[in-house]
Amino acid sequence: MSDAGRESVFAAVRQALGRRGPETEPEVVTRRLEQPQPNTVPVRGQLQQPELTELFVAMAGQAQATLVRLKDREAIPAAAADFCRDHGLPPAVVLAPASPLNECDWAAAGVSAERRLVQSGDPVAMATAAAGIAETGTLAMLSGPENPVTANFLPDNHLVVIESRDLVGTPEDLWATLRERGVPLPRTVNWVTGPSRSGDIEMTMLMGAHGPVRLHILLIDDSSPG
Repeated sequence: MSDAGRESVFAAVRQALGRRGPETEPEVVTRRLEQPQPNTVPVRGQLQQPELTELFVAMAGQAQATLVRLKDREAIPAAAADFCRDHGLPPAVVLAPASPLNECDWAAAGVSAERRLVQSGDPVAMATAAAGIAETGTLAMLSGPENPVTANFLPDNHLVVIESRDLVGTPEDLWATLRERGVPLPRTVNWVTGPSRSGDIEMTMLMGAHGPVRLHILLIDDSSPG
């Protein structure tokens, strides 16, 4: 595309957005980044706890994820053992070497925890989510040493730990929350909504087409009866 053609496209976009001129000045760009304006937020994304948690649970279920509520992080290994048993899998999980889940007492639950990067076809891999979006039942996975991005795509079963205090209403809330925490944006932010699926072939839904066959969420909720 020529420079003139490119500028014509950008001009049309600016006009549609109600902006008068090109935003090429550094101070303009800086202002937009430091003072972001959210889009329209739907009513169902404006909930508070405990309704926020209930919406997340419902929407995750609609996306065909399974979910179990845990009283505290000490219950994580037993919940992983239950998942493996329920699906006829050996009680074994793969964890990133830097994962905070390494602090769990896996041996007490009879679970073998292998500390390494996830490989294609691993039966069960575990990770932690930075946040959950209640509006869609989505997990926000920030890439880094604690959660290598491959864990989202390579295992057959993806078990993700999230705390109810990290649930937000909408995608706009997610970015605002990360800014408030002072969390630097990583190279990749993956939004995971349910297990991998595709209906490209003859309109037949196929689970696990491009990633895990199952997504199992371990929700740490201190209001849960345990």
